[in-house]
Amino acid sequence: MSQTEQVKLEKSLSPAQVWALALGSIVGWGCFVLPGDMFLPQAGPLGTLIGFGLGAFLLCFVAVCYSYMIKYAPVAGGAFAYAYVGFGPTAAFVCGWALVLGYIAIIGIDIAALALIFRFLFPGVFEFGALYTIAGWDVYTGEVLLMTGATLLFGWLNYRGVSFAGKLQVVLAFLLTIGIISLFAGTASQETAHLSNLTPLFSEHRSTVACVLLILAISPFLFVGFDTVPQAAEEFSFEPSRARNIMIIAIICGVILYSLVTLSVGIVIPYPEMLARMDALRLSGGTAWATGEAATIAFGKFGAVVLSCAVMGAVCTGINGFYIATSRLLLSMARGRILPAWFGDIHPKYRSPYKAILFTIVIVLLTPFAGRSVVGWIVDMSSVGTGIGYLFTCLAARRVLLGSTGVSDKATRLFCCSVGTLTAVMCIVLLLVPGSPAHISVASQWCLVVWVAMGFFFYFSNRSVWVKLPEVELRSNVLGSADIPVFFKPRNPQPMGNAEPVRVRSEYKD
Repeated sequence: MSQTEQVKLEKSLSPAQVWALALGSIVGWGCFVLPGDMFLPQAGPLGTLIGFGLGAFLLCFVAVCYSYMIKYAPVAGGAFAYAYVGFGPTAAFVCGWALVLGYIAIIGIDIAALALIFRFLFPGVFEFGALYTIAGWDVYTGEVLLMTGATLLFGWLNYRGVSFAGKLQVVLAFLLTIGIISLFAGTASQETAHLSNLTPLFSEHRSTVACVLLILAISPFLFVGFDTVPQAAEEFSFEPSRARNIMIIAIICGVILYSLVTLSVGIVIPYPEMLARMDALRLSGGTAWATGEAATIAFGKFGAVVLSCAVMGAVCTGINGFYIATSRLLLSMARGRILPAWFGDIHPKYRSPYKAILFTIVIVLLTPFAGRSVVGWIVDMSSVGTGIGYLFTCLAARRVLLGSTGVSDKATRLFCCSVGTLTAVMCIVLLLVPGSPAHISVASQWCLVVWVAMGFFFYFSNRSVWVKLPEVELRSNVLGSADIPVFFKPRNPQPMGNAEPVRVRSEYKD
């Protein structure tokens, strides 16, 4: 018997901890850097807020589909496990491969954000030992040491089990929320603050529709954190049916916090003037951070303290949340033998997927040396992977509902699946189709090509292992039980021991 079978993940996450996991993963560094770099200059205040609202509304349908699947199969792995339920191991590999780099990249971008935070709070302190410049980003020994320390710290916290990591997430989410509310209150109370500062309401460089679509298309990246909830489903200390409300409330709270930060930057002085200041700083070689400038206008030197509480909360909750999501995804893929079984070992004392966490640490440790620009390309590309995860989940939920008996309000549930599917397809199309306002950059496209090529290599190199397993054994590994029906035609359906062969119709339990 393997260690994975002997030791189970600890069921210790409370509803508050899972909500904090989702919110902290949704509101990351982008909430603070994108208002001045992207939201206001490329979409305008109203275009941004409308895009937020529409994106969140549509993603709530996706969250509902996730809730159906969490109840059906409350196991680690999230969209990877759901793709297996609906479409089999090949689809599961595609889905898992699309998500895993995205999750790791988000940890990396949050780790890299620490360098920007400390450049703002303590100019020059960590900018010693210049190493090289990559894609316009200067890499310093001091910042490498800072980011390496943070990577190891959060890796160690997760290595020691999800219980402490969950409690820490609640504290950090509280700091994040209080910091953002304080920032908005401070900027809105300034004498210079006025609603007229938010004009023009839409970017003058794009049409009104294009402004909204730009924000809508990156919604999977902005609000990606809610899908950390199904990744941790196996560790819930409560009924899985509560996950739907937790995810929807986290998305709504995330939209509010994103909106408050964007309005803080736009309202304290006329936002075109704020953007002009940032352009001047860039030309002079300074660190242009519109949110930091707004905090300084509102609170003076104390603004750094207020902002640091919010930003550190956002960065640390993002790092912590995606450590959990990444390691659970790797664990699930290893259980299905789609990745080597080594990734699936669970620590006998801490009951954490410690080898998956160690692997995540090693990969993230490349971040300090890659530079923020390169990590940014990968994060942009990861929006496509997130959309793929959403698409498989919505399609799998639809297949489960159609193939199950005893489903109440089936028409309403199928409607949610249809809207969720269309949302995922729209996001993928907007990111990949040339001419789209949200089309990813050429550098991100090349990162995507490389990742797809690597996917082909790993798929065929390990395919000989899992393709020989009886479907019932594979199902038991991925879903934790051979009794959970799947909805695809297996190529190797022989039963395992006394387990019954594959079934494709089930009783759906609400």
